[in-house]
Amino acid sequence: MKKNFKILLLLLSINIGAYAQKEEIKEAQSYYSKGKTQEALVILKKIEYLIINAPVEVKSDFYFTKGNVYKDLASKNVDAAANFALAVGAYQDVLLYENDSQIYKYAFKASLALKEMKSKLVDGAYNDFKAEKYKESADKSYEVYLFDKKDVRNLFNAASAAFAAKDYKSAIKYFEELKRLNYTGEVVIFYATNKKTKQEEAFISMSAREASIQEGLYEKPRNVNPPSKKEEILISLAFSYMELEDYCSAEKYYEDALQIDQNCLTCFINMAYVKMQFRKELQDLMGTLGNSPAEMKQYDRLDAQKDEIVKSAIPYLKKALNIEPKNESATKSLLGIYRSLNMTGEYNALKSSM
Repeated sequence: MKKNFKILLLLLSINIGAYAQKEEIKEAQSYYSKGKTQEALVILKKIEYLIINAPVEVKSDFYFTKGNVYKDLASKNVDAAANFALAVGAYQDVLLYENDSQIYKYAFKASLALKEMKSKLVDGAYNDFKAEKYKESADKSYEVYLFDKKDVRNLFNAASAAFAAKDYKSAIKYFEELKRLNYTGEVVIFYATNKKTKQEEAFISMSAREASIQEGLYEKPRNVNPPSKKEEILISLAFSYMELEDYCSAEKYYEDALQIDQNCLTCFINMAYVKMQFRKELQDLMGTLGNSPAEMKQYDRLDAQKDEIVKSAIPYLKKALNIEPKNESATKSLLGIYRSLNMTGEYNALKSSM
């Protein structure tokens, strides 16, 4: 009898707790419907730790409301990338719990919300990039990629935006992932001109475009095959590593880019710059040496290595000038090297050709 009484008390406490949570969720929903998103969020955060033991129906109510609240914040551009991720997580919890229980209340709405959010965040990332808010654009594009990793274009957009923001650590992270995925960006883009606005627009598929043309809304269809992004990814990686003073990695990726494009002017000029940084590293090491016989020998050995490194930059600058004979950066760098190595004939010849 005592044991049964304890079980009854436990069941009563669970039911009372579930009822209380329902009431608080209703209060949060009321705030949300009135546009008081922050007030709704305060309530949800207060009861979140209790939800793990709640009935499925209460969990569905809670996570769907949570998704709506964070979605609203993201749509208002309030820490959009982070709130997008939180909203996605909440909606996915709705789908998880309802699929497990086979009790469907919000699953359809949650799925629609996820698709809508992805579209809005992609648009937001694009608009941020146009407004030169590169960091915000990168964060949004990366969150979209994490949500849907099949759409690798968003990872490329995140990498490009991070690069534009000079956030080279993030750019390297994203570009390295693109390289690992062997992303080339080689797709067919389906364009047609909007009859009303006279603007050309892209479609997700040929069938979608054809349907719009059949409806009489679009005309002048054309297909575009963008060039491979592989070289751009390698050059961006090389430059990012160079900016972070990881010259060995920079050298590797410039060499890889030259395997794709043997006339990459940027690669040749920057490879020469990287070689000169290797020389500087040796010079810095030489400056730390003392006057002992062993250190003097090491100094002479490093001095010879330094000159060889400087000489190794010459072919890259010559190739750059073969591509663009009047390139000022390549010309100045090569003149400086000729002067430092006392290559008077070569210096005078180049000088006279300017």
